[in-house]
Amino acid sequence: MERINAAKTRKVRMGTDERIFNIVGYIIVTLIAFICLFPFWIVVVGSFTSEASVIQNGYWLWPREFSLDSYRQSLASPIAVLKAYGVTILVTTVGTTISVIITTMTGWVLQRKDFPWRNGFSMYFFFTTLFSGGLVPWYILCVSYLGFTNNLLGLILPGMISVWNILLVKGFMGGIPFELVESGKIDGANDMTIFFRLILPISKPVVATILLFTALAYWNDWYNCMLFIRDKDMYNLQYFLHHLINSAKAMREIMTQSALVMDSLPVETMKMSMTIIVTGPIILLYPFIQKYFVSGLTIGAVKG
Repeated sequence: MERINAAKTRKVRMGTDERIFNIVGYIIVTLIAFICLFPFWIVVVGSFTSEASVIQNGYWLWPREFSLDSYRQSLASPIAVLKAYGVTILVTTVGTTISVIITTMTGWVLQRKDFPWRNGFSMYFFFTTLFSGGLVPWYILCVSYLGFTNNLLGLILPGMISVWNILLVKGFMGGIPFELVESGKIDGANDMTIFFRLILPISKPVVATILLFTALAYWNDWYNCMLFIRDKDMYNLQYFLHHLINSAKAMREIMTQSALVMDSLPVETMKMSMTIIVTGPIILLYPFIQKYFVSGLTIGAVKG
């Protein structure tokens, strides 16, 4: 009887401890979520606030003087914005698709036990993260030999391979039993069939993880566009908006020196509206792969 009562007491105590732990956990997660969402909320509010109010009063939790001037100025050339969106979507889609295929295939090969040179190639890939040829030789190679000037390949190829993603995939796929490959070979499957029909379906977490990383890198890239693209019709979204706000700043400085009215150029609030325009679509990608993201990142990192 005493043992039964002791067991019930421990069960009640464990249940109480679990509830307290859950409550504390929820509070901490809520605070972290608030800290993460608060800056984005400030950006949203700032984009709907007039330029004069932002300059005089700073940023608030709600628009003190509601205005859509920043969006009108940012979308003054809707055709140009749509072209920039089209370039960004094309580059992100093509680059991410090819990158994910190459990265997963490379990571799979580097961890295969029947590949005798896997350690040497892994060291070769890792070496590139420590040393590089430098910006000037890389730029000369891309422009003079590869012809990336005014070429969308200049926006796709430089960011296609990430060694960190390869090592992440290698670590994740290292946990897949090699007997699965041997069973596929016994059934007459070749290496491509084994990879696409056996390995990829059970590697969804790591594939979703590197897909998100790669898509974000392509979507947020403006540096390669600045280096290689001269035709304004080929600007991606990030560099187009960067160019637009720089033009607005230059115009505002000219107007200031000429003692002209500056209300027509809401530079500060344009920064906020451009942030919303740029980040809006890519945010919609995360909910679709969120269930795979954490497991792919943690498993790949631990086993790597």
